Amino acid sequence: MAGEHRPSILLTADTVGGVWTYAAELARQLASRGLEVHIATLGAPVEAHQREMLGGCEGVEVHESRFALEWMHDPWREVDAAGEWLLSLEKKLQPALVHLNQFAFGALPFRAPRLVVGHSCVLSWWRAVHGCDAPPEWDTYRRRVTAGLRGADLVAAPTSSMLRSLQELYGVEGIVLPNGRDPALFRPLAKRSFVFAAGRFWDEAKNLSALQAVAPELAWPVCVAGSCNGPDGKEVVPGGVQALGVLSAPGIARQMAQASIYALPARYEPFGLSALEAALAGCALVLGDIPSLREVWGSAAVYVAPDDHDALRATLQHLIARPDERSRLAAAAHARALQFHSRAMADAWLSACSGLAPALASARLEEAQCV
Repeated sequence: MAGEHRPSILLTADTVGGVWTYAAELARQLASRGLEVHIATLGAPVEAHQREMLGGCEGVEVHESRFALEWMHDPWREVDAAGEWLLSLEKKLQPALVHLNQFAFGALPFRAPRLVVGHSCVLSWWRAVHGCDAPPEWDTYRRRVTAGLRGADLVAAPTSSMLRSLQELYGVEGIVLPNGRDPALFRPLAKRSFVFAAGRFWDEAKNLSALQAVAPELAWPVCVAGSCNGPDGKEVVPGGVQALGVLSAPGIARQMAQASIYALPARYEPFGLSALEAALAGCALVLGDIPSLREVWGSAAVYVAPDDHDALRATLQHLIARPDERSRLAAAAHARALQFHSRAMADAWLSACSGLAPALASARLEEAQCV
């Protein structure tokens, strides 16, 4: 589109969890098709390894902030300030569409159409982790999220399971826009004898404590990449597993490329980007038996109840002892993972958003590629 105006979007992303990976992957794909993408970050400074995910990609600009996220403790003054910042960015940039990966901002008076994507939420997280509804201290969150979702021109979620949660908890309708990853980033290497996992140790939804409980009894080591420092400043000291700390995206890809098994016994995982990456890297998948992961992986994974440590231990021991079964599962997972290519993610996004912002329709025909 040399010499022509590139339609632009304003895309919010937090830098604390997997939303950054999703936003960076989507931005690369959309930029390769001729869109100008402005990523507005929240939550924490953008780390160098996160910026590397956008390396060599023209048409993407990062606008950085450190405003608190809506799920953090007493965040609302900063959330309101972040909203004013986003409105000023929109006034300056005049995007064709505002894509919000947080909920509350959907209630803001943006001039452009608003897409709100619900990757997870505190109320559904609380139900999955604690088995009950969130306490009254989250009533403001519930009210603000509901207002944001109802203010959106379109609501989306990465799985029908997550979409059902948004419908049940907040009374909104929407569509499914699956996540995706570029298979070229995850090349299998010669497999080694270890189990790998990735996730924040402080997030009970990831259920890494189950792996810590069974790891000492396994024939193979269990290696886990992820932060031990929670947003409240508390540090979790993991035991039983080999804690690798926070790794860059290429560092995680290297671990996955060599791991034989990827284990994610999650209590709550609305999509599971890490499982997708592991499958692309040739790992056999052992996952928590929850609706969202079954929706994504079907028969291409083995499932264990999150609270059943005996089943997790037995399943991992079974696969460790049976290389043929591991290979069969890895091949099935890889084939399934190819359905979630980042190109397919961008295609679905453009199909949905072109109806909101006709200026985006021409982006599908672009052939330029980020390198």
